[in-house]
Amino acid sequence: MTQTSTHSPIHIIGGGLAGSEAAWQIAKAGIPVILHEMRGVRGTDAHKTDDLAELVCSNSFRSDDATSNAVGVLHAEMRLAGSLIMASADANQVPAGGALAVDRDGFSQAVTKAIADNPLITVVREEVQGLPPADWDQAIIATGPLTAPGLADAIRAETGADALAFFDAIAPIVHTDSIDMDICWFQSRYDKVGPGGTGKDYINCPMDEAQYNAFVDALVSGDKTGFKEWEGTPYFDGCLPIEVMAERGRETLRHGPMKPMGLTNAHNPGVKAYAVVQLRQDNALGTLYNMVGFQTKLKYGAQAEVFRMIPGLQNAEFARLGGLHRNTYINSPTLLDPSLTLKSRPGLRFAGQITGCEGYVESASIGLLAGRFAAAERKGATPSLPPVTTAFGALLNHITGGHIVSDDEPGKRSFQPMNINFGLFPLLEPGAIVKPEGVKRFRGKDKTIVKKQMVAARALDDCAAWLAASA
Repeated sequence: MTQTSTHSPIHIIGGGLAGSEAAWQIAKAGIPVILHEMRGVRGTDAHKTDDLAELVCSNSFRSDDATSNAVGVLHAEMRLAGSLIMASADANQVPAGGALAVDRDGFSQAVTKAIADNPLITVVREEVQGLPPADWDQAIIATGPLTAPGLADAIRAETGADALAFFDAIAPIVHTDSIDMDICWFQSRYDKVGPGGTGKDYINCPMDEAQYNAFVDALVSGDKTGFKEWEGTPYFDGCLPIEVMAERGRETLRHGPMKPMGLTNAHNPGVKAYAVVQLRQDNALGTLYNMVGFQTKLKYGAQAEVFRMIPGLQNAEFARLGGLHRNTYINSPTLLDPSLTLKSRPGLRFAGQITGCEGYVESASIGLLAGRFAAAERKGATPSLPPVTTAFGALLNHITGGHIVSDDEPGKRSFQPMNINFGLFPLLEPGAIVKPEGVKRFRGKDKTIVKKQMVAARALDDCAAWLAASA
């Protein structure tokens, strides 16, 4: 079936999560889209396929709890808005406790097929080396953290400011049948059952104190990738290489990604592990598992040697080893207006990680908003901004104005990549948090849980109202 439109097309540069979601939202509004994607013509240091929305790091979309987790709230809001990314993730989920994780190949293939099958979307495989030409009067740049050098240079020239940059790392993936299950066991932390899960969704590798200390020593001394060309570029704290965390203190890992809390060794229940390495299912077949929190910049040879020190992984075969790449993002609060439009050039929007959000769903959600804003503008309407009480609005506010500049360093930019979190939401009204009926002692932890639940409920109510009004 063909579908026509009287509107001129909106151009999108970049077919990642943000670009694909933006294209989907624009097409849903009845407006044609031309999606420009360079993969197929030019590859990147991190991508392995030419599929749209390829996941290059983890396969996890993180928590799917919409009652008391900010990421879960964002998931729910995106579903309310008819998100292609969330629909594709839901259709390709794999067990991951309380998280939403996906079969990475099935997910990207689903997005690619949906985009290809939409009669209002045309995919053009080409590298766009400069800013959109004048006749692309409505355009979105969603090229992500691996923006090609030519376009990055054009963005710098237009904005008059250097793009900021930070390192991002990816974790290794292990063949399931190479894991020693006489040592390891299946269990989700605290036996938590998540979407499609059983409470036994992770493979756990236990370490005693001596094994942990030897492992930390090996991580710190292992041969690492050099990056002189990126000297001075910081890491993003939400995706630190495992060896960098180890360098910050001997106990850092066992209180972070290797914490043993909530886990009981099925082979030896009476002995508590000193530290635990968890692996999460990476594909629907269950033949691949990725090492949770083990993003790394160790060289390939060192990775195989060091990670095989982990009990249960002594014979591990790796489907993919970890890696390191540089991410870039613009100083969005200075450069973009509240509808993500470049202040110096009306009609040109930015979306996704290049705006300074961090995470798959955060990137896709900004693509969703950019697409809706561009579609409204194409129809001659003023874009409707989501309330700041929603996850959409909280993240948008952070990107376009929620940073703080130090009074004693007025020229220093403080804007940094950010995941969605409840700290970005407005406070509840004074006195809004009340002791639930039947609760005798209302402790601080209990209040925090109730507060999160109230903020989450308010967000979803306000999002539903906003979507209905903007429709």
